[in-house]
Amino acid sequence: MKDRDTKLLLGARIKELRKKVGVSQEGLAEACGISSKYLSRIEVGMHFPSVEILLRLSERLGVELKDLFDFLPEASNPRELKKTLNELVKDMDEELLKLVVKVVRAMVR
Repeated sequence: MKDRDTKLLLGARIKELRKKVGVSQEGLAEACGISSKYLSRIEVGMHFPSVEILLRLSERLGVELKDLFDFLPEASNPRELKKTLNELVKDMDEELLKLVVKVVRAMVR
């Protein structure tokens, strides 16, 4: 995964969690001691926050730090699971793709 992808996914996840708890960008930013402009830039993937800011965000959002990096949505049926799997492997290089195939083969045997 590229740095840019990680920033985009992290930002989207923070926005998702923020909306889930029903707080505005301004409210979350203020609670974390950052500007709403900076939080906006995090949410759109322009900036990657420091560990200190990540800790504040996770605390204010009521989740563990690791939950900020839980980018994959829960798939509810086989079609969605296959779609998620396809998205995960579409940009893998050949070496990593071979490894994934070996792991999956081992799991289904």
